[in-house]
Amino acid sequence: MKKLLIGLTLMICQLTICVGQNADLQKAVAKYKKATTITAAARKTSHKDAIANDVVTKGKLTMKKPSDVGIVIDGGKDQLLMHGSEFTMVVNGKSHKTSSQKNAQFATFQAVFEYILKGGEGDLSKYSDLAVTKQGNNIVITITPKADSKKAQRRMLFSSFVLTIDKNTSELKALRMNEKSGYTEYTFTGHQFK
Repeated sequence: MKKLLIGLTLMICQLTICVGQNADLQKAVAKYKKATTITAAARKTSHKDAIANDVVTKGKLTMKKPSDVGIVIDGGKDQLLMHGSEFTMVVNGKSHKTSSQKNAQFATFQAVFEYILKGGEGDLSKYSDLAVTKQGNNIVITITPKADSKKAQRRMLFSSFVLTIDKNTSELKALRMNEKSGYTEYTFTGHQFK
């Protein structure tokens, strides 16, 4: 009986934390409800563990309702595009396409961006690979995709995605995509909500 009570207490505490974090996230992205297009300047940092110097390039972020996100860097040589469930990544002019239906590591990524664009409408609690934390004035969303096999795990391009949102201004401050031997990080400034 004592173990059952402890288990229930832990479950209630975890539920309380999740509800509180989701309330913070909803509040942080509320500004997106009234906006149809969000733009910002983008800076891309590519870090490889084996290389001493990071590569830094600049471009633009554009987010449009209902589910379009585009980060275009260096005049289009590098791009990260989401159009609904379809994803396109352009690296050095070479295009790679996938979808959240074919590539499960992008399913939660898509759901999070759609949640943001809807201004916090919806339910992210069903995504077990998602964690929401508060860090100072920021809400940090970490997506750690899970693979159903070791082979699938080896084929995953990214080990995690980390989004940072300013809880006071609703601005998406950063998107970091962690890889096996480095990361790609986009930072955003000068947001315009239209």
